[in-house]
Amino acid sequence: MRSWCLHVITGGHTAGMSLERAVPPDPFDVLPAKPWFRLESADVTDGELLAKTFVHHSAGGENLSPQLSWSAFPPETRGFVVTCFDPDAPTQSGFWHWVLVNLPASTTELARGAGSGSALPGKAFHVRGDTGAAAYAGAAPPPGDRAHRYVFAVHALDVESLDVNESVSPAVVGFNLAFHTIARAAIRPTYRVAES
Repeated sequence: MRSWCLHVITGGHTAGMSLERAVPPDPFDVLPAKPWFRLESADVTDGELLAKTFVHHSAGGENLSPQLSWSAFPPETRGFVVTCFDPDAPTQSGFWHWVLVNLPASTTELARGAGSGSALPGKAFHVRGDTGAAAYAGAAPPPGDRAHRYVFAVHALDVESLDVNESVSPAVVGFNLAFHTIARAAIRPTYRVAES
């Protein structure tokens, strides 16, 4: 099955297309350094392949966000943002799979499937990711491409909420995070779709 991302980007035309390119840096290697705290998951493991449960429907998956829990963040934390970013997507700007904004500081866990958007704590909300949906979008790299990294991150904030709304892009959220993140945590599972 052709991945959603590749189908949309190319209009379904992929014959003879080359995806050879340099490996981009980890996104946090090019941002201001921040302390790290602990992020754990019963569903995904750093550096290991995502299960189909967390893969987009277009790539044969169930499109559920993984369970995440975090601890040891700074005591002055006033809120959180959760993101999932693929720096390896064949674009100039990677690919945003999940942007969950303004979680209360009392939130230290998201259950599997929380990315669907129902029953979010406090005043938390999703902004539209690069699929256009205001929800989690699972992995769907182009068939035959190298393994992609999916950077699930929790950002601890010095404010209760970012001054953004549901209409902004993930880049606007990221810009605001640059000024309000006091610590972060990340897990980087991978996924690859074999050439069909």
